[in-house]
Amino acid sequence: MIKVLFVCLGNICRSPMAEGHFKKLVQDNNLESQIYHDSAGTASYHIGEFPDKRMRETAQKHGIILDHIVRQFNYTDFNKFDYILAMDSSNLNNILHEKEKIANTQAKVYLMRHFDKNKKDSDVPDPYYGDLNDYENVYKILEHSVTNFFEFIRDDSKK
Repeated sequence: MIKVLFVCLGNICRSPMAEGHFKKLVQDNNLESQIYHDSAGTASYHIGEFPDKRMRETAQKHGIILDHIVRQFNYTDFNKFDYILAMDSSNLNNILHEKEKIANTQAKVYLMRHFDKNKKDSDVPDPYYGDLNDYENVYKILEHSVTNFFEFIRDDSKK
């Protein structure tokens, strides 16, 4: 089974949206028995909460239900997941710092937009202090990046 973790700061905006879109792709392709997914935040601000209401509304507008409960990223995630995708370079650095504590992990860590053919090394912007247009923009970025990542792992698993 392929296991994927999406990570942002608070696990209330970007990573739940990434996971929600990925979950829809997994379900639409009948791969639930082959691919597991989750999301987490590097900070502990919102543990036990649902994703941000504005992100849930944006997701629902696109046929995605965000029912994830916020949790914090933990160094043990390196032994649980094959792929860990950070939404921005700050969280990527936090993840890589934690990775140094683990010996022999096979987890592959990427910046989410590594899979965005147009903005390969860019961050997914944090919409938290923005308006609904910012949430919609994040959805569009993640729709593109997550879809490309999904195709990457689907193709990679066939090798």
